[in-house]
Amino acid sequence: MSLREEKPVYERKSESEIKTKNAVKGNENGRNSRAVCRVCDRMFREPKILPCLHTFCADCIRQIEPFSALGAEGKRPWAGDEGRGRSPLPLTVLCPECDSEVDLPSSGVDGLTTDHLALDEVFMETLLMEDSVLCDLCSDGDAGKRCEVCCVNLCDFCSQAHRRQKRTSSHSIYSLEELKSRGRLSRPVLCSLHPGQELRLFCEPCDLAVCLECAAAFHRDHQCNSTHDVIYQHGDRIRQLVSGSLRPRLGRLQEALRRVEISQEALKTRTETLASEIRAFARSYASAVEAHCCSLLQTLEEVRVQRRNQLNLQSVQLQQALSDAHEGVEFAERLLTCGSEAEILNAKGVTMRRLMNLVECGYDPHPAMVSHDNGSSMYFLPQESAGQVDGFPMVGVLHAKTVDPSKCTIEGEGVQQGVEGQRGEFTLVCKDSAGEPLSKGGDPVLVSIVHKDRKDCIVETTVVDNSDGSYAVSYTPVEPGSYSVWVCVKAQHVKGSPFVLTVKRKFRHHRGIFHCCSFCSSGGAKEARCGCTGTMPGGFQGCGHGHKGHPGKPHWSCCGNVVEGSECVRSLGPGTLRGHVRTVEL
Repeated sequence: MSLREEKPVYERKSESEIKTKNAVKGNENGRNSRAVCRVCDRMFREPKILPCLHTFCADCIRQIEPFSALGAEGKRPWAGDEGRGRSPLPLTVLCPECDSEVDLPSSGVDGLTTDHLALDEVFMETLLMEDSVLCDLCSDGDAGKRCEVCCVNLCDFCSQAHRRQKRTSSHSIYSLEELKSRGRLSRPVLCSLHPGQELRLFCEPCDLAVCLECAAAFHRDHQCNSTHDVIYQHGDRIRQLVSGSLRPRLGRLQEALRRVEISQEALKTRTETLASEIRAFARSYASAVEAHCCSLLQTLEEVRVQRRNQLNLQSVQLQQALSDAHEGVEFAERLLTCGSEAEILNAKGVTMRRLMNLVECGYDPHPAMVSHDNGSSMYFLPQESAGQVDGFPMVGVLHAKTVDPSKCTIEGEGVQQGVEGQRGEFTLVCKDSAGEPLSKGGDPVLVSIVHKDRKDCIVETTVVDNSDGSYAVSYTPVEPGSYSVWVCVKAQHVKGSPFVLTVKRKFRHHRGIFHCCSFCSSGGAKEARCGCTGTMPGGFQGCGHGHKGHPGKPHWSCCGNVVEGSECVRSLGPGTLRGHVRTVEL
C-alpha cells in the first residue's frame, strides 16, 4: 500500500463533496461566504489568519481598535514606526468574530500568516463571476483551459503549445468549465521574497515553508526536505490534536450545553407552577393576604433571577468554549482536507498554537459537574407560619435556599500554604445569596490543584461532603513551588478562586556534627572528612585549623554551613563526594 493510500486525510475531496459543500457555504447574496470578509463584507484582499484561526482582510485588521500597547501619542504601533527606525510594539486586539484577545506579532499585521485557502476561494469566486479570463501565458486570448500541474489558465493556442513541449506534455489540462463545476481551483503558494517561486521545501530548524532560492540563500546549512515528504509528519500532529482531544470535547460541550438548556426550561416551568400555587393561596385572603402574596412573588422572582443568571453564565461559558473548539476543529479539518501541502505547512504554525491553546487552556468541564438547577430544591409550604402582615397572622413560606458560589468561603491555611510531602487541608463552607451557611450538602464541588510552571504536575485532591453545607478538602503535594487552586461549586468559582498555594520544600536536617575541624573532632584520624573546602597535607582527607580552605569558624561536617541552626545545604548529586561523608564519630 502506498503512503498516499495509508494517509487519505490529505487527499482532495471528490467533486460531489465539494459541490455539496459550496452549495451550503453560500451566503444570502449568492456569494461564497468563505471568499468574503465578515468585517467589510467584500471579497478578501490580502487575507490574514489571526491566532484564533479567523480570517480577515489585512486592512480590516488594521482598522480594529487596539486596547493595549498604544504608542505615546495614542497611535497604533504599526503607523510609521518602522520608517522612524523603531521596532513596532506588540499589540493586542479583539477578534471581530469571537471576541477573543489575540496578540499580533511585533511586525504587525504583515507578520500574520496568509490564508491561502481564502485566496483559493476568492480565485474560484472570481472565475465564476467573470464571463472571460485572459490567458496567463500570452495575455491576449480568452482562456478556456487550465493546467492543473502548472496552475495557469491557457487559451487554445497556448494549450496546444503546452502539450507539444516535452517538459509539459504529460501535464493534465482541463477545460475551465469542467473545473468550475468541481467547485475549487488550486493556486500555487508563492514565496513572498522571490515572486514566481513556489514553496516546495520545508526547513525543519526554522519550521518554515521555503522556495528553492530561499533554501540556497538563507537555509543553506539547514535540513530542507520536500513538502511532499514531510506533509504527513506535520499534518498528523494537527490531526492528532483534532481527533484525539478536540473532537471528543465537542461532544462533551454539546451534552453539557444541552443539559443546561433543559435545566433552564425546567426552571422556568417550575417557577410558573409555584407562582400559580402562590396566587391560588393568596386569593382566599383579604388585602393583607394579597400583600403577603406580592411579597412571596417578589422573593420567588429574586430566586428565579439569581438561578437563571447562574445558568445563563454557565450557558455563555459553554457556548463560547463550544464555539472555540468547533471553529478550531473545523478550520484544522478543512486545512487538512482542502489544503495543499504548502498550504498546510504554511498555516501549521498558527494552527498548532491555537489547537494547543484549546487543548491546554480551553474550558472543558465534565457534564456531571455542571449545575443542573431545575428548581426542584424550591418548595412552597402553605401551612407554615409566615409572621404577620399589617397585624394579621399569615401562613405560607417559600423555601428556596440554594448555594451561591460568590458567597462561599474557604477556611484553613491549607489553601495558601503547604509543605512538600505533608498532608494539607482546608474547608469549603457553602452559603446562600444572603451569606447564610447552608444546612445540607449534596452540591457538585470540584477542587483542582495544578502547578503554575508545570501544567503536568497535578495534585490529587479528596473532597468529603460533611452533609452540613461544608466540605473537607485534603491533598498531599509531592513537589515544592507555586500552585493554582481552583475551588468550584456548580461549575462556578467560589469567592477568591483561583487561590495561590505556596508549597515549601521539606526542611533538611544536618547529618554530620557541628565542629571546629575534622582533625580535632576525630582525634587526628586521617580518614575523617568534612563537607567544607578545607584541606590538610600529610595524607589527611579533612580540614584543619589554619590550613587552606578552612572556614575559620565552627561549621557542619556534612555540608560546611557555619550556622548551627541552619538547614543542611549538602548536594544530593553524585558529583560532590565530600558532601556525602561525615566526620568519623568519636
